[in-house]
Amino acid sequence: MRPQQRIRIGDLLIAQQLITPAQLDSALAEQKNTGYKLGRQLIEMGYIEENTLLNLLSKQLDYPFIDLKQYRYDKELVQLLPEAISRRYRVLVLKREPDGLLVGMSDPTDIFALDEVQRLLKSNINPAVVREVEVMDVIDGAYNRESEIATLAGQLGQELDGEVLNLGDMLAEVEDTDAPVVKLLQKIFEEGIKSRASDIHIEPDENVLRIRKRIDGALVETVMNEAHIASALIVRLKLMSGLDISEKRLPQDGRFQLKINHRKVDVRLSTMPVQFGESVVMRLLDHSLGLLQLDEIGLSPENVERFRHVITRPHGLVLVTGPTGSGKTTTLYGGLAELNTPEIKIVTVEDPVEFRLPRISQVQVHEKIGLTFSRVLRATLRQDPDVLLVGEIRDTESAEIALRAAMTGHLVLSTLHTNDAVSSALRLIDMGVDAYLVAASLKAIVAQRLVRKVCESCKKEAPISDDEALLLDSLGCDRAHPFVRGDGCPHCFNTGYRGRLGVFELLEINAAMANALRDGDVLRFHQEAHAYSGYRPLNMAALDYAKKGETTLEEVLRITAQIGDEHSNVVGD
Repeated sequence: MRPQQRIRIGDLLIAQQLITPAQLDSALAEQKNTGYKLGRQLIEMGYIEENTLLNLLSKQLDYPFIDLKQYRYDKELVQLLPEAISRRYRVLVLKREPDGLLVGMSDPTDIFALDEVQRLLKSNINPAVVREVEVMDVIDGAYNRESEIATLAGQLGQELDGEVLNLGDMLAEVEDTDAPVVKLLQKIFEEGIKSRASDIHIEPDENVLRIRKRIDGALVETVMNEAHIASALIVRLKLMSGLDISEKRLPQDGRFQLKINHRKVDVRLSTMPVQFGESVVMRLLDHSLGLLQLDEIGLSPENVERFRHVITRPHGLVLVTGPTGSGKTTTLYGGLAELNTPEIKIVTVEDPVEFRLPRISQVQVHEKIGLTFSRVLRATLRQDPDVLLVGEIRDTESAEIALRAAMTGHLVLSTLHTNDAVSSALRLIDMGVDAYLVAASLKAIVAQRLVRKVCESCKKEAPISDDEALLLDSLGCDRAHPFVRGDGCPHCFNTGYRGRLGVFELLEINAAMANALRDGDVLRFHQEAHAYSGYRPLNMAALDYAKKGETTLEEVLRITAQIGDEHSNVVGD
């Protein structure tokens, strides 16, 4: 290892006139409360940009600066260091070099970290400068717990081998964190949260147990040979959710909270009887991420302002539409966060309540006891609300109540399962609602999708397929424009995608569109909507991302196919 230079970050930054002595004193004082390294503290307080600090350290120490988003790491090399050490010191083994190992460090001035890493690796160390958030991202991907999960499944399988599941023992183990079934579930949840999974599926098959995680909209599968442990896992999950553990013939729904690595996670659980037992699907809601604001969900700046204008009107219906899992609730909650002031009374009717919001009266629908959407909606109108959020318009009755509320002085926000904005207004009429009511009450529709982002670490320019060429022709885009695709790498679980982007279209109902709705003229409504100057269809919005190299034409093609199906269904009717 090259001789470590003794650098005092604070003095160096002052010498370079990047911070003031007063800012340094303030950061040092705050550091006592947070426990952060000084560099991180200065960044968190906004005194210096992370890239500025890291580039300065790279230059002063003569260490290379590596962008880990663009770097293809070797999982086996990263795992040369224990996970605890990598997390503690924010270090990664990146590459074998002729004179030792290249090690990425978020704080290359940490002599204690360098000494500990060199002692553990028993090799010469060549430090490199990397961003802390990217170090943690790689650690989450490289140190997966699949082998631990397999080991725990084996242990649980041996414990249950040849035995009938004892429900009494299982009840006694509710608080036993050392029980094999508890350890296994803990690891499954940890891996799910770490990999940013939105759902975890537990699916018993004839000879195996499948654990599948939905990551960025696609399922990733782990297969366990211990099929007989499924009943133990499911009973334990039912206990956690307060469900009937003896009922295996009927579907059940429940909910519970977990703390995983200091993060509070809400879990919505659904069971369903299948051929070889019960299938369980769990939706994970990570509250540590917080609610996204309107300007953070992916709306263009122009559409953010237009949507803000729409939701600050005193009355009318605003719909957010899209298929399940397209982020409709995130958009609605973003709108509520802007409206949630002491002067405005907000009531929500949801099934289920996904996030608890202060100052807002949130009602959970409970069909089994007769607390239906329509019944709650009637009651909420007697609660003197200014804003009413209806989780979903499901039937004619709830649609009519929502529309009448919108027409009589309330702002109503709701969702509808349609594929684009134009077809949503027509869907309300198809549900049996009077056309004049839709025309008078409906003010705006947001349609949205989530498209997968190309992985920054493995994306490259790629040729277009025949189908993609036809798509570009239909959208009036030049085939010669460069487009990208992901090759697949450890960062993205070899999928070529990492993360998702919101794609939106916003349609404000003007007088011409309202008149077409009132007359029930489907074709004229379509023409007026597409002629509206502020309207940009979903597939064009997705194409904009593809042109920027943020998603692929494959994703644009998927959205276009969905919209085409919807249009053919509506216009054909």
